Amino acid sequence: MSLLPALNEKNLPWIDVIHPIVVHFVIAMTLIAVVFDIIGIITKRSNLFEVSFLNLIVATIAIFIAIIFGQIEAGLANPYGSSRDILNYHSTIGWSLAAILSIITSWRYVSRQNNPNNLSIGFLFVDIMLAFLVCTQVYLGDKLVWIYGLHTVPVVNAIRDGII
Repeated sequence: MSLLPALNEKNLPWIDVIHPIVVHFVIAMTLIAVVFDIIGIITKRSNLFEVSFLNLIVATIAIFIAIIFGQIEAGLANPYGSSRDILNYHSTIGWSLAAILSIITSWRYVSRQNNPNNLSIGFLFVDIMLAFLVCTQVYLGDKLVWIYGLHTVPVVNAIRDGII
């Protein structure tokens, strides 16, 4: 008798992958925060800075949920060949993004206490770098699914049958 739940045809203990569902929320919240900051600076509408800050808070909370499911699902993925390296990069950048988002959100909290109607150029630069890092992470995640097929039925069956 096993204490662990049985794995399905996608090699998961639950119906489908959860990490991409949660992480798409993080991606959207993070990128829209950057967009609102840029538009807020261009249009001088400081209320967009508040919306951006709230998006950063939600993204910061959600990324930890995404990481938890991502780590579990990565452990069950049975990566093969080059997908191992990509999965390692993806995991490392994911944890780094959690730290960066936490720091940026904290920085934003402190700076808005001093002046909620202004956004420093330094913060905007870091904001744009965050967007670039998120896009890099999306690219790596896409490769894991669309190129290597991790957690897809044909690839899981091929791994179970010893073909891969």
